[in-house]
Amino acid sequence: MKKHNLRDRALFYEKENGDKVRCTLCPRYCLISLGQKGFCKTRYNREGELVLLNRDRYCGLHYDPIEKKPLYHLSPKSKIFSIGSFGCNFTCDFCQNHQIVSNPEYSGTFTEDFILEKATSESSIGLAYTYNEPTVWYEGMYSLAVKLKKMDQRYKNVVVTNGYINEKPLVDLLPYVDGMNIDLKSIREDFYKKYCGGRLEPVLKTIALAAQKTHVEITTLLIEPLNTTPDEIQKIATTIAEIDDNIPLHLSRYFPTHRMQLSPTAINTIIQAKDIAKRYLKRVYIGNVPGLS
Repeated sequence: MKKHNLRDRALFYEKENGDKVRCTLCPRYCLISLGQKGFCKTRYNREGELVLLNRDRYCGLHYDPIEKKPLYHLSPKSKIFSIGSFGCNFTCDFCQNHQIVSNPEYSGTFTEDFILEKATSESSIGLAYTYNEPTVWYEGMYSLAVKLKKMDQRYKNVVVTNGYINEKPLVDLLPYVDGMNIDLKSIREDFYKKYCGGRLEPVLKTIALAAQKTHVEITTLLIEPLNTTPDEIQKIATTIAEIDDNIPLHLSRYFPTHRMQLSPTAINTIIQAKDIAKRYLKRVYIGNVPGLS
């Protein structure tokens, strides 16, 4: 039998039904047959073991203002080294990074030493795990986050995520995370099911748990008319406020992309949404609209 490289071994899975494996990283709980991949296309059943197809595979590799994550209340006016990989556990019709998410060829192989050197150079405050869904390359993210903190606790780990992760891996990661921007794509289960291929409840659980342990900011992409009614904006804001009304909410403007070709969201709709959300939250911002914030 082929000897497995331990660096390629997934952390969260169980053996089940002979040679099948059950991935326990995210709420999909994929049951993966021999020689097959999980939903995110990054985890593979090799000889009855769950192995990674994206370990040490990165794309992006760019210094960004931390406000671009967006994080407005964590080390403002600083820059951070941003990296992504490939794969996602959602299938959002409006994915802005669908090319790098679905195509491994957009990523290259880089050592952790190289990534950490970049993260601690050029006045960078640390590492942002972003571009694709970072939880599907959890093992690489976790390893880098731990090593960065061992280098110097002042370096920051920032996770930009859809929040679709199970409690155990999230709890293991949070001690090394300084900030998270979590997408709250809607406050309706039917929206998540139809347009994202996922569920709302695990995302809300992630937000609540993360907010207890680290700095959290939320982003909602406003797609008119799918998630922009006053009632829905109110429900988004009140749901966040029930967790903590100090959590910043970023309202971003939708533009046509990928499989969704609706018209761009009207600016007045976004302004109205901000006015509603500010009744319940202390910090609400507009993104993707020059001159408004």
